[in-house]
Amino acid sequence: STQEAGTGGEMADTIADTRRLFTKPQNLNDAYGPPSNFLEIDVSNPETIGVGRGRHTTYEVRLKTNLPIFKLKESCVRRRYSDFEWLRAELERESKVVVPPLPGKALIRQLPFRGDDGIFDDSFIEERRQGLEQFLNKVAGHPLAQNERCLHMFLQEESVDKNYTPSKVRQA
Repeated sequence: STQEAGTGGEMADTIADTRRLFTKPQNLNDAYGPPSNFLEIDVSNPETIGVGRGRHTTYEVRLKTNLPIFKLKESCVRRRYSDFEWLRAELERESKVVVPPLPGKALIRQLPFRGDDGIFDDSFIEERRQGLEQFLNKVAGHPLAQNERCLHMFLQEESVDKNYTPSKVRQA
């Protein structure tokens, strides 16, 4: 009978083990479930186009998100600095968001007789690109800004219609 007791003991252990195993799958589901909300915006591939006074640099604005408020989960548009200025002004006017500043206007770079390319100089463009990217990520991450139609248009529509009618975007 001593031997039987021994086996009984082993059985109990096995049961305890399986019970412990059953709690595992939930954790796995958490680990592999849908990621929590994310919103990533990259500003990249600057391209300078035009000549003379019409010369300007455009940037690719690429968005990836799973937030239900955005119509497209991935989008890619090209914008120039003045479009960012427009977006900032609209958000300031339409939303209750304290809008972060844009990277500076770089007036000093527009002076004649500079030894470099002024605002078309690579290092300046790179600096500005980073500033624009930070600006957009801050703004687009703000729940109040996400309700503004100007932000959605800026991020997801082929061209910015500056005569648009401001409105609030509702969750899809």
